[in-house]
Amino acid sequence: MAGRRVVVFPSSAELGPVLAQLVTSRAEKAIASHGRFTLGLSGGSLVSMLGKELPALPDLDCSKWVVGFCDERLVPFDDPESTYGLYKGQLFSKVNIPDSGILTIDSSLPVNECAEDYTCKLKEAFPDDKFPVFDLLLLGMGPDGHTCSLFPDHPLLEETKKIVASISDSPKPPPQRVTMTFPVVNSARCVAFVSTGGSKAPVLKEVLEGREGPAYPAARVVPTNGELFWLVDDPAASSLTIQVERLGSGAKL
Repeated sequence: MAGRRVVVFPSSAELGPVLAQLVTSRAEKAIASHGRFTLGLSGGSLVSMLGKELPALPDLDCSKWVVGFCDERLVPFDDPESTYGLYKGQLFSKVNIPDSGILTIDSSLPVNECAEDYTCKLKEAFPDDKFPVFDLLLLGMGPDGHTCSLFPDHPLLEETKKIVASISDSPKPPPQRVTMTFPVVNSARCVAFVSTGGSKAPVLKEVLEGREGPAYPAARVVPTNGELFWLVDDPAASSLTIQVERLGSGAKL
């Protein structure tokens, strides 16, 4: 692992452009190296941030991008809880990612079969990898320390063989979801968490500085051979005592 970088911005308004720059710089690097850019997306505040910042970039070419989802809710795509549906409206409709490059779940399947189907789609997209190696995964963190749909004290935290797992008892609605597992997350070449707002401050401190008892799921994201960024705003970072980097909107990562 290349080491963890905790980068603090005055607000999400300054964070957004730097996140977009991180995405495009890793895309250029990946396409130069192996001809395509593989990106894993998460829901929450990331959707509107990426939907605002990426289409605003001049000369953005996404024709060689392959996009998957770090987790997804088992709901129809027109449901407001569908992560794909939100990205379709706010990002995919504005950029030239080919339809064949967007790896979606089959929301008509029962949750276990849905996870198996999505595993097959990822295996087809990453035929040479035991666990898919994404160029960049973008993650969020809940106020309970969960990331993807990997929740505290859940048996899925110990999953070591599956690429995609199903969950029927998510403590956060909707209950049925599919999620990438830690072996996939920690195989990525680069992982970036985006965490904003004062409600995240107490858990962010325990994730980044440690806590008594078991580590939060977000704290177990430690890429084996990849970079790890935590991009946070001042309110989320307000309880941190560790050394952080402070950057403005023109910065490059």
